[in-house]
Amino acid sequence: MKTLKGHLPSSSGVVVDRATVELKRLEKRIGRVHLQQRLGIEADHATQVFGRGRTFFHLENWYSIHALIRLTLRGLGLYRRGLRNATAIQIRHNDVVIPRLPAAFDGFTLLHLSDLHLDADPAYPAALIERLRQVDYDLCVMTGDFRAKTHGPHDAAIAALAQVRPHLNGPIYAILGNHDSIRMAPGIEALGITLLLNESVRLERRGSTIHLAGIDDPHYFQVDNFDKAAQHIPPDAAAILLSHSPETYQRAAHAGFDLLLSGHTHGGQVCLPGGIALMTNAACPRRFCKGAWRYHAMRGYTSVGSGSSVVGVRFNCPPEITLHHLRIPPAQ
Repeated sequence: MKTLKGHLPSSSGVVVDRATVELKRLEKRIGRVHLQQRLGIEADHATQVFGRGRTFFHLENWYSIHALIRLTLRGLGLYRRGLRNATAIQIRHNDVVIPRLPAAFDGFTLLHLSDLHLDADPAYPAALIERLRQVDYDLCVMTGDFRAKTHGPHDAAIAALAQVRPHLNGPIYAILGNHDSIRMAPGIEALGITLLLNESVRLERRGSTIHLAGIDDPHYFQVDNFDKAAQHIPPDAAAILLSHSPETYQRAAHAGFDLLLSGHTHGGQVCLPGGIALMTNAACPRRFCKGAWRYHAMRGYTSVGSGSSVVGVRFNCPPEITLHHLRIPPAQ
């Protein structure tokens, strides 16, 4: 039986669209309500600029203003410099002391990539790959925003991710951000990257275990579910949470997580001298919007992003890839 590209024959001989099959699998995995909410809000918001999500204004959806920003930067002679800054990726190290971390995990290193926006600049994947060649780690985590735009086709982002994937080592776990469609999930996972969609996994090392959980986007789509994400994590276990936005810091701390890794804010991306952000696009205090922080007993880290969005430039806020080194408390 001949079938069209992107279609599959069913057991009854009826040709079924591949995307429909993939969505059915997702529904079985994450639940009907979660999938319906994601797909429905994606369809509703398309080019919505105002009034949805945790912040009122969404610059990333206002495409007409992007051209004006580029024109202004060109007029000031800053555009090319901003583009160069956006591919000058820094390697940052962050030691994280976790009191209940098993001794077997002392020194365990996580590579943290966030806000890649892989299809924004054709030169970006090569710059990222060059930095990835310079780091060693045990596991990679990615905290969302694989593509540049917030709606429309995503094939270019998946293709760029496929370029980067051979240069990533070890197990790779990821979550979706507010720029990512749930329809991207099958393509991402086909590359050997495990998405955590309000789910968790056990990480084992020399007979000891810690837990890694991930929630779906809490900022725009607001489909995060802590109950589902933590349902298989024992209350006394060391646990790390991936959340696209740091706006979940309170709930994560009171849910018992030891470490929250996030992104979304880009650290402001275009900042005043000294790294002072003009805007962070997050409904939380600024101290949670960049770098390492702490809330009650929980440690946190908000990446300024490995890529760039809107106009693809950076000033006073270089992009980063981050190595988190897990540590047990020093001996008393």
